[in-house]
Amino acid sequence: MDQAESYPPPGQPERRRGRPEAGRNRLEHPVVVGYDGSPSSRNALAYAAGVARRLGRSLLVVHVSPAGVYCEPLTGQVIGLPEHTGDLEKWLLAELDRAGGRTGLDVHVLARRGSPARELAAAAAEQNADALIVGAPSRAWRHPAGSVPGWLARHARCPVIVVP
Repeated sequence: MDQAESYPPPGQPERRRGRPEAGRNRLEHPVVVGYDGSPSSRNALAYAAGVARRLGRSLLVVHVSPAGVYCEPLTGQVIGLPEHTGDLEKWLLAELDRAGGRTGLDVHVLARRGSPARELAAAAAEQNADALIVGAPSRAWRHPAGSVPGWLARHARCPVIVVP
């Protein structure tokens, strides 16, 4: 690789190699859904549950939070925010129950920090997902760099389904 090249290449999801992180098992071609609490992501969650049931696959619900690191202005100390994965998992499972239920599904929850598009693509690639399902962005919010579904459609390594 030329020194001028960066890894990962610009616009590509980070490729995580080797074994999944400690405590995480690899699923067999799950249906992956990104959930952020928005109405369109709730629709995507319900749709993903139906797809997982029809395909007989596991459902992996992924929630991506901002990096959670900030710099304390007076001291310059870098501070990481604590993770509350237990509460997050309960919330995501409750949202799934509201959206359509877990009956007949093998459901797994994954919390990540970082760029939503890159982290969703990486989670889907790590698990060899059959599909990656996300909600459509709201019309009120326009991200200067483009939408998460648009980025995923161009860069994910599995089919991407965008649900309104």
